[in-house]
Amino acid sequence: MRHGLDDIVFTTHLFRPFRIIIYLFPWNWFRRKREPRAVRIREALEDLGPIFIKFGQMLSTRRDLLPDDIADELQRLQDNVPPFPGVQAREIIEKAFGKTVEDLFESFDEKPIASASIAQVHAAVLKTGDDVIVKVLRPDVLSVIKRDISLLYIIAELAARYSSQLRRLRPVEVVAEYEKTIIDELDLLREAANASQLRRNFEGSHDLYIPEIYWDFVRKNVLVMERIYGTPIRDTRSLIEQNTDMERLAAMGVEIFFTQVFSHNFFHADMHPGNIFVDTTNPRQPKYIAVDFGIIGTLSQTDKRYLAENFLAFFQRDYNKVAKLHVESGWVPSHTRVDEFESAIRSVCEPIFEKPLKDISFGQLLLRLFQTARRFNMEIQPQLVLLQKTLLNIEGLGRQLYPELDLWKTAKPFLERWMEDQVGKRALLRNIEENLPYLIEKMPEMPVLIYRSLKSYTDGEYQLQQKNEMEKLRQQLTQNHQRSLLVITGSSLLIAASVIYALNPSQVFFGAPLMTWILGLTGTLFVAYGLKK
Repeated sequence: MRHGLDDIVFTTHLFRPFRIIIYLFPWNWFRRKREPRAVRIREALEDLGPIFIKFGQMLSTRRDLLPDDIADELQRLQDNVPPFPGVQAREIIEKAFGKTVEDLFESFDEKPIASASIAQVHAAVLKTGDDVIVKVLRPDVLSVIKRDISLLYIIAELAARYSSQLRRLRPVEVVAEYEKTIIDELDLLREAANASQLRRNFEGSHDLYIPEIYWDFVRKNVLVMERIYGTPIRDTRSLIEQNTDMERLAAMGVEIFFTQVFSHNFFHADMHPGNIFVDTTNPRQPKYIAVDFGIIGTLSQTDKRYLAENFLAFFQRDYNKVAKLHVESGWVPSHTRVDEFESAIRSVCEPIFEKPLKDISFGQLLLRLFQTARRFNMEIQPQLVLLQKTLLNIEGLGRQLYPELDLWKTAKPFLERWMEDQVGKRALLRNIEENLPYLIEKMPEMPVLIYRSLKSYTDGEYQLQQKNEMEKLRQQLTQNHQRSLLVITGSSLLIAASVIYALNPSQVFFGAPLMTWILGLTGTLFVAYGLKK
């Protein structure tokens, strides 16, 4: 209401019939001039806090789903969130290190160069003369995030309780996964470790550069990192003016994503445009520069293999294999008819092939996939939420940089190479090479172990052990049978006592028929002994 979003809400299809209600609100009796709708939405998200700001960041990359005015305004959430005072940042730094800023740095700029939902960044120079940035967490951000997460849990639990369709999306598990991710993001020691690992993974790469971490200046709420210089990825006009090879840049972004996911199993999961820069020193061979490593994703070997096989099956239009993989993985119930599921997947995916990225809307594709999923009771996998989010970010970047990019054609060769490396001859040789030292170490013990096993078999120890185990199993089955018989007999006697009492309650002996007492007491003893046995 403060930002006039009630006006936007009542223009939606659901609330349009009740639009007259808006004129009953006192704050609308005297209409004042309002900011454009995009500004109002952006300001409302800022006021709501970090989680909603991140939601706006994600939406800003989806120009295929939003009008241009809203997408342009939401871009400001990527690194232009209102900052907190620089004096406060100085106090946080000095408390974290137990030293004054003057003792730590040659110079420190209290005016932040960027401000985001969880932290803000200040420029500084170390005593060694190195240009660095100092990332400082917002004060009291943890309490704000915990409050918002608790609200998300309430919404998710209500959705799961009252909507069977939303229950299939496992909203509570998704919120739990997001809670873990965002709480981890508040630990800058973890972020520094993530950056160091990514830097090692891409050491010597001509595609991606990761800044250096200064470990002597890292604390839980303060991080000092090499300062990088580059063109923001969203500044496409500047990149074009510098004669940057936009096609190569877009294709390289896709390959970097798949390399992180499948080769390294360690991927940057917050790749919105505010976190990506481009080194255009050589415009024909541009290089990505990544920052902000608070959200990192990993996958199990099973998930990786399953995803790669699915991607390849999609690229090859082998929808039968896609359907079978979904059933084998447990994503859809085991009783699902593969032929029906195959037909449904084909109707969703076939229209998107052989089209440039500008003509493909993954937003619309996901909506259709969800409709298909509803029909076949397919469940969302919470552990893949980060991957899906990152893939949407990559699509948004590719659409922005080079709309003609064919995402499928770019990704297919990489996945084919990866699968060959996992299941082909190279994989076999690699497994032998990895296990050879262990086999050589155990080789001297092998003859003795083989001899003992064969001797035990010929001496009858193996058969005797099997016989003993079978005897134990037989005794257990007999005992279970006796227990069941006692409980069933006792229950029958108790039922008989109840029937007799119900049919002839007047002949009493201590308040009940004599036969009832005898049967009831006997039945109780049988049940008690059977349960104890």
